[in-house]
Amino acid sequence: MSVITSIEDLRILAKRRVPKMFYDYADSGSWTESTYKANEEDFKGIQFRQRVAVDIKVRSTQSQMIGQAVSMPVAIAPTGLTGMQHANGEILAAKSAKAFGIPFTLSTMSICSIEDVAKETQNHPFWFQLYVMKDRDFIERLIERAKQAHCSALVLTLDLQILGQRHKDIKNGLSAPPKLTVANMINLATKWRWCMGMLGTHRREFGNIVGHVKGVENMSSLSSWTAQQFDPSLNWSDVEWIKKKWGGPLILKGIQDEEDARLAVNSGANALIVSNHGGRQLDGAQSSIKALPRIVQVVGKDIEVHMDGGIRSGQDVLKALALGAKGVYIGRSMLYGLGAMGQSGVTKALELIRNELDLSMAFCGKTDVREVDSSILLPGSFPPWV
Repeated sequence: MSVITSIEDLRILAKRRVPKMFYDYADSGSWTESTYKANEEDFKGIQFRQRVAVDIKVRSTQSQMIGQAVSMPVAIAPTGLTGMQHANGEILAAKSAKAFGIPFTLSTMSICSIEDVAKETQNHPFWFQLYVMKDRDFIERLIERAKQAHCSALVLTLDLQILGQRHKDIKNGLSAPPKLTVANMINLATKWRWCMGMLGTHRREFGNIVGHVKGVENMSSLSSWTAQQFDPSLNWSDVEWIKKKWGGPLILKGIQDEEDARLAVNSGANALIVSNHGGRQLDGAQSSIKALPRIVQVVGKDIEVHMDGGIRSGQDVLKALALGAKGVYIGRSMLYGLGAMGQSGVTKALELIRNELDLSMAFCGKTDVREVDSSILLPGSFPPWV
């Protein structure tokens, strides 16, 4: 195996090692994938202002996200089916985040359950991401389970009331565990590391759901269950209800519009995440990095603004911080590492990002990540939207 020097190296390796349907699930967007692609591409138009002869001997990437100390202002984003990228994937990613000193966010649609992650990380606090279902009794029990697992923040996703169409998932017949069709069996025959890992774990279904929802004892199809259970009537009164039920730090994910940002502030949430769901919902929507400066300008003084979408390097992190984000989330970058090399791959992804963040910050004449602002960006190089 060649030396790993970038997130792209991890992506290439993950593509070789992860079954096609699960790699495609992670590495795709909805419809034409224009928003998914823009999330990455729009970072490229932002240029740094290089500085020299500044004392950069002592540097720090340490910061805070919603009052929690972090080794760098990066959290692991909630990603569904993480345990299908690699056996026990959520547990491995949570362990890596714990050792690295950053938050891990567990998805409602995880393979490993809330209880699994809590037990395997010795009840180290992690964040839990909640989807709103029609079954409110299930939601109440899910929130209570997150409390019992010592989750320190709830991330409420607002942009998945209905499921966006992702062509690759339909063509691949996405299911967990994978159905043993001829095409799948041929593909799995080339993924022996993945197969061996899956044979060694009992975690192959949606751990937060199977056995916890009335009448659901097994569940192979993500799309059919979400079509039945995700609640298209979700509104801001539901956010208020969830906030009261939870009673702890609340982060609202999926904000792209200034009006919604103001409503997020009014809801009393602790932070919002500028996000288009990784380009997996509304194709043709604005990239997260384009939307970020407007949201910061409108509500940045009233609420902590985070962002996700398109982060593939420490330089991307630095650009987001320069445009006002107080923290960013990595989803695909983490999944590439996980699919490539398991827990060590997640750790490698985090190391690459922190190293790039540290060095790039220094080249811009800054020694403390908390002091990063738009002054590190080259005047006149900003795209029209900044």
